[in-house]
Amino acid sequence: MDWSSYRHLSFDYPADGVLLIKINRPDRLNAMNPALHTEISTVWLDVDKDESCRAVVITGEGKAFSAGGDFDMVEATLGNYPVVTRLFKEAADIVHNITDISKPVISAINGTAVGAGLAVALTADISIMSETARFTDGHHKLGVAAGDHAAFIWPLLCGMAKARYYLLTNDFIDGREAERIGLVSKCVPADDVLPEALRIATQIAAGPRRATAATKRTLNHWVRQATPIFENALALEMLQFFGDDAREGYQAMREKRTPKFPSNLGTES
Repeated sequence: MDWSSYRHLSFDYPADGVLLIKINRPDRLNAMNPALHTEISTVWLDVDKDESCRAVVITGEGKAFSAGGDFDMVEATLGNYPVVTRLFKEAADIVHNITDISKPVISAINGTAVGAGLAVALTADISIMSETARFTDGHHKLGVAAGDHAAFIWPLLCGMAKARYYLLTNDFIDGREAERIGLVSKCVPADDVLPEALRIATQIAAGPRRATAATKRTLNHWVRQATPIFENALALEMLQFFGDDAREGYQAMREKRTPKFPSNLGTES
């Protein structure tokens, strides 16, 4: 495969049948800009065509997995119908394409994961997380609904009680707690995250390709049957990028202060 067209993803083959993808904006904690968001939504179509790949590991370059959308991308989204429309499709494609790809995807969550980065990490078939890594869905802090994956897939992973708690409070979750409640497959010491993910990928890649693909396809029908929930949540999230709360949430994040959401103050326009 020729991966040269990708600007913010790097590719390697560390073992027979194993493709390693790294989200590669370490100077920005691998935060999503428009180009990276597009790449992370479509790369799975190319991976599925790669006959040399039988299992995929995705991780972040440097100390973060991905810190979600960068400030410039969030600002460009506010009240912008063409941008919101594009992000709606790409956010849906991230989940659908990881779910539908025939090769198992293993996320090595080496550090902070938020937003679209967290969608990749937790939509993966197997997730390996560092004990010291932390994540939060984060949408409520921005003033929009938990739309891009969490409201539909977290209840499948950890149950409704914990999903409601963490999505409504936006509390951070570390690796140990994520494993304890079932949000990730496995928690390991920080230095072991990528080696363990590669070990698992190598084990899977050595197995029968067609049986592996069939098992993944069958298991992911649990995810597919929740598609109406996913698309409803995603649509509500995108709708709220046109509201005053999202603009205040964005400004508060930039200014590192507590937001004063207009919907709470009765000052929405």
